[in-house]
Amino acid sequence: MKGDIKGQNHNILKGYNMLLYFAGTMIMYEPAEECIVDFWREGILKKLPVSSSNPLFVKAAGQLRESCTDQSSNTVAMCKDYFRLFKKEEMPLAPYYESFYKNRFSGPGRSKDSGVTEFYNSFGWKPKFRNEMRDDHLGVELLFLTTLVERYMHMDDEACRVEMRNEIRRFIDNHILTWIPEWYQKVQDNSLTLSYKGISSLIYASVEDIHSFLSNRNEIVRQPYYSKN
Repeated sequence: MKGDIKGQNHNILKGYNMLLYFAGTMIMYEPAEECIVDFWREGILKKLPVSSSNPLFVKAAGQLRESCTDQSSNTVAMCKDYFRLFKKEEMPLAPYYESFYKNRFSGPGRSKDSGVTEFYNSFGWKPKFRNEMRDDHLGVELLFLTTLVERYMHMDDEACRVEMRNEIRRFIDNHILTWIPEWYQKVQDNSLTLSYKGISSLIYASVEDIHSFLSNRNEIVRQPYYSKN
């Protein structure tokens, strides 16, 4: 029985990691044609690997399903949206750096990475993207989160699992959820494509669900499930 529950939990967390890998990649890099074909034109985004009663997750699933038939979900439109939201030189409409949101309230003396590097270092984790992306880039933070979840899934010792659950929640509380709500709202307000609205909703909802699931409040998360059209 315990083995069955552990396997189910493993599959649920694996599903969320898959979603965050996808969403993080879409935030880190300009959309590529092959990605648009695979995920949008082939309708892969109509089938998410987990189901949740979290209203934000339900919203994300709906936005992504609708984006598969949305005429603006093409490579040209999504690239334009990507640059408007995240890469615009003067002032992107939805900056994807934690420090952008925290520095406004903590003064000029705060480090650019908002302390997230210390968290990485405590786990011996060195992002391979440091030559091209800052440590407090949303995509890098999501990759670190998936790394912690992956480590947790492969732990057998219960004391170690408890400690890792605490650390994952602490990272989410101290970093991701301190600024993602505002970033999410900026994307919702400024994105011209349903695709990026759906991606931002998916990121926010998935992080919330992982936090809830590892707090033993997993009533909002169900078995791996493929949503119907």
